[in-house]
Amino acid sequence: MSFFAPVFASIDLDLILIAVLIMFIAGFVKGAVGFALPMVAISGIGSLMPAAIAVAAIMLPAALTNLWQALRDGPRAALGSLMAFRWYVLLIVCVMGMVAPLVSILSTEMLFIVLGGGVTFFAVLQLAGWRPGPELGKTRIATIISGVTAGVFGGLAAVTGPAVVLYLLAREVPKVEQVRLQGVIFLLGLLVVITVHGRTGVLNELTLPLSVMLIVPAIAGMGAGLLVQDRLEQETFRKATLVVLVVAGLNLLRRGLMG
Repeated sequence: MSFFAPVFASIDLDLILIAVLIMFIAGFVKGAVGFALPMVAISGIGSLMPAAIAVAAIMLPAALTNLWQALRDGPRAALGSLMAFRWYVLLIVCVMGMVAPLVSILSTEMLFIVLGGGVTFFAVLQLAGWRPGPELGKTRIATIISGVTAGVFGGLAAVTGPAVVLYLLAREVPKVEQVRLQGVIFLLGLLVVITVHGRTGVLNELTLPLSVMLIVPAIAGMGAGLLVQDRLEQETFRKATLVVLVVAGLNLLRRGLMG
């Protein structure tokens, strides 16, 4: 219990229990649609705690659930997906590593405004009927724009999902491979971000135990969500991802504008 003592000494028990529930819900959403654990978790936990603490708290749950997602079909399948999109993945990971230090500099309000505005913008475009075709999705400029955007948002709060999902939808990647590739991208990016935050101090004696504490509810929620994902049709899957983006994005934006 001494490992978790800083958490219980600094954060009310009621807030910890709410954070556990939020992480379970975030894990469920990730299991169902293949992404969005960071968005849902930051949207909820960030309403209870400062942004830097919320960002740090999701690091380990996100990394382990992404490991599960990436390797669900075996290491060979994960490696195949990685090699097929290796330059795209490398671009995202490099940008995430460069942007991650800004978390310790930006204010809570600015962090949420940037995240919420970007997430909402992407989702509303899609729900309004705009969807890049496969011809555009396969261009080099689309790969660069998506990779840089995903890296920026991923570096700020592990929210790599929106740009990656829209890019893979444009490329018409099949659902199973899309989910697997998302897990690979998110995992590699998070490993870089965790390393950076270990040096910046965002991961510290308070946030590291909190992050460990949230691993179990995240994995439990993801397990429940996977049962739903396996029953989703491709179009239903696409619409579900966009609905999740809108809800999470608007809440992040509200948090940033209203405090």
